[in-house]
Amino acid sequence: MTHNFLQVALGGAIGASARYGVNILAGRISPGFPLGTLTVNVLGCLAMGMLASLLALRGGQHLAPLLLTGVLGGFTTFSAFALDTMTLWERGAGGQAIGYVLASVLLSLVAVMAGLAIGRGVFA
Repeated sequence: MTHNFLQVALGGAIGASARYGVNILAGRISPGFPLGTLTVNVLGCLAMGMLASLLALRGGQHLAPLLLTGVLGGFTTFSAFALDTMTLWERGAGGQAIGYVLASVLLSLVAVMAGLAIGRGVFA
C-alpha cells in the first residue's frame, strides 16, 4: 500500500511538471485562450486509453498507480478546465467559453476512444 502512494506521488510530480511545460508553450502560441489545458486534457485522455489497454492486456496493473493515477492524474487538469471556462465566461467571451467546453469534452472522448483502439490494436 505504501509503495502505491509513492508511485502516485512520483507520477504526479512528473505529470504536473509536464503539464506546466505544455502550459508555458501553449501560452506563447495562444495567449488569452486556455490552449494548454485543452491540449493536456486531450493528450491525457489519449494516453489514458492507450495505457489502460496496455496495462490490461499485458498484465501491467501494478503500474496503474504510477502511470494512470500519478502521471496522467498530474498531467490532466479538469479542475483547471472548469476555472478556465468560467474565466472566459466572466470576461464576456461566452462564445469562446462554450466552444472550449464543447471542444474539450468532444475531443477528449474521441481521444479516449482512439487511445483504446490504438492500444488494443498495438498491445493485443
